[in-house]
Order: sequence, then C-alpha cells, then structure tokens
Amino acid sequence: MDFQIPEKAEALRKDIREFVKAELPEDWVAGILEEESRDEDWAFAMSISKKLAQKGWLTMAWPKEYGGGSASHWEQFVYREEAGYWSIPGTGMGIGAIDWVGPCLMLFGKDEQRKKYIPLIASGEPDGVWCTGYSEPNAGSDFANIQTSVVKEGNSYLVNGQKLWTSCAHRARWCWLAVRTDPNAKKKQHGISLLIVDMKSPGITIRPLYNHAGFHSFNEVFFDDVRIPAENLVGDENRGWYYLMQALSFERHTAFPQYLGTCRRVFDELASYVRGTIEDGKPLSQDPIVRRRFAEIAVELEVMKMLSYEITWKADQGIIPIYESSRNKAFLDRLLERFSIFGMQIIGAYSQVELDSKWTKLQGRMQRLYLTFPGLACAGGTSEVQKNIIGQFKLGLPRSY
Repeated sequence: MDFQIPEKAEALRKDIREFVKAELPEDWVAGILEEESRDEDWAFAMSISKKLAQKGWLTMAWPKEYGGGSASHWEQFVYREEAGYWSIPGTGMGIGAIDWVGPCLMLFGKDEQRKKYIPLIASGEPDGVWCTGYSEPNAGSDFANIQTSVVKEGNSYLVNGQKLWTSCAHRARWCWLAVRTDPNAKKKQHGISLLIVDMKSPGITIRPLYNHAGFHSFNEVFFDDVRIPAENLVGDENRGWYYLMQALSFERHTAFPQYLGTCRRVFDELASYVRGTIEDGKPLSQDPIVRRRFAEIAVELEVMKMLSYEITWKADQGIIPIYESSRNKAFLDRLLERFSIFGMQIIGAYSQVELDSKWTKLQGRMQRLYLTFPGLACAGGTSEVQKNIIGQFKLGLPRSY
C-alpha cells in the first residue's frame, strides 16, 4: 500500500526540526534511556519536557479534556519518529507516564486519580515523572508469577517485595506497580492488582543497576512494609492483569516509531562514515559485501517503516490493532541485533574504545545501540512472548499452556 502522511503531519515534521535546531546542542547525542543516568542530562531532559508541554507536543495525542491536543495518529507518528531521529530528550516523563500510565488512567482510573495525576504528566513538571514496577527476579516473561505481595489493613495496603530492571525509579515521583493481592487465585493472572505508589514513601529502597554501556537507567527496588492508601488502587482489585495487558499494548505500539527514527539516524550516520572511509586504498563504500549488507539493512528499515505505517493507518481508520504491535516488536528486536552487529563490524577496532574517547566514531552511536539492544529486546516482552501473541491472535493457533 502507498500510505500517504497528511500534509498537516508533514508540516509538524518541519516544526519539530526547527525546535531541534533552536533547543538542542549541535553535537547532541543520547542513547535510549541514557538521559536518566547523569544529573546534568536529566535536568536538561526535564527542561525540554517543559518546553514540549508548552508547545502542546508532550501529550499531543491525548484528548483535550486531559490536557492533550487531540492530534491525529499520523501527527503522533511523525512526532515520535522525529524525536527518535534527533534524540529529543524528555519525551516520556520517565518510563510510561506519557505512553501507558496516562492513557490507562483515562480508561480505568478513578475520577480522583485522573484529576490528580494526569495534569502533572501533561505539565512536564518533575512530579509527573513515573517508573513502572513489573519485572521481578522470578517473574520476567512469566509476568503472572509476580510475588510482590500486599496485605489490606483498613484503608491502606501494606506492600512487600522486590522489583527488578525498573527504569527511572531513581528519578520518578510515582510508580505504576503490579502486585499480588490474591495468592490463592486458581489462575495466577486473576490475583494481580495495580497500585499507584509514591516513590517518596517510607520503606522503599532503590539500588542502581548499570547497563553494558555504563549508564544508570535500570534499578532494583525493594518494598518493605510500604503503606499505600487504598484509594491508589487502579480499577478493581484482582483485575490488574487485564489493565496491564492494555498497558503493554500501549507500550509496544508507541515505542515503535521512536525506535524507527533512532535506527534511521544511526543508519544515515553509518552510511556517511562508510562513504568517507578508505580501506586498503579503496573507498569502503565500493566494497561489494558492504554494499550488499547496507542494502539488506535499508530494506529491513523500509519494512519496519511500512509495518509502523500500517498500524498508524489502521488506528486512523478506527481499527483496533490486536497482534500488530507484537509483530512489530518481534521484527524490531531482530533488526536491532543484525544492524548493531553489522555497524560494529564496519567501524572495526574503533567499536572497542570508550564512548567519550577522542577515537570514538559516530559520537558513539553505534556502540550505544549495540550495548543496549539486548535489554531492549527484553523490555516490553521478549520475542518469544510476542510470537505467542501472534500465534494466538493472528494465526489462531491453540495455546500450549
């Protein structure tokens, strides 16, 4: 199909690029989730969040009644793609606030929760920053196996347990927390609830987990008798599994255009590097193997773009995507792996230097992608999880569990 991006959305692309020229340093580069690591980068990201909010871009796709701009799906796509291409910081208000916390509160939250939390997110203020408490040491892909427990005591819940790989926990004011409220449920999925947790609550301990690139974005979080008001329960008790599946669907869909933009930027930078590199007296760009590999990656990027266009077009037509986000996520995971390895082979020994070394090529973009793609492949569900969803909801295959 020939998906045509509306003129209004393309005009937005030009506006975003003007914003980038005015607000970001000329040599600005940041990897995915990297803005959470250093204090100075985080402060800069929050200042950009505020400016994005003032321009009406931060929550542009949200309904106007919740502080959004009711932008079209195509406008949202263009904004996300450009944000990825130019590494615009501060677009997420932590991990999940824009993409799934706010939208899920609109669907399942109580009126008081909507009034309290949604304006904080839309404003771009620090009190609107969130983290997401899903994974645990024994509950990754088997999400239903979470053990973080709660005990109801009067008008509050007492939370005990541990979360792992919690991005932005050290920056967030709030946590979107999955907990077990019924340990005796016949199906594990039926005993899960969703709580809103103030990260300033007594009893919360945050320990950093540094990734391969040396950045502090992940954390492990411990809850020791943390008292949460019962009014912070999202939706109904023991219905959290269904809310969380919707949240994960939002996550997989909204992240795709931004990853597409990031990959396109790294591809453009790598192609420029190859065109200007001489090896054994010949331009590297004339090497037939290099040219073929570039062509393969270019085709896969085009496929990635068309898959993302398809979901955007369906949403614009009022068609609810069911399996498509999982399909795109599984495709992206494999593309990131192949692209990262190819890029590291191209820059050769330079791929082994420190990111801040004077010998680093492409401002370290290739190393960043290579060092972060394994974690990204797990975030939001592994490829195996995505393929199960595709098998069930697209192919109609019977469950094996």
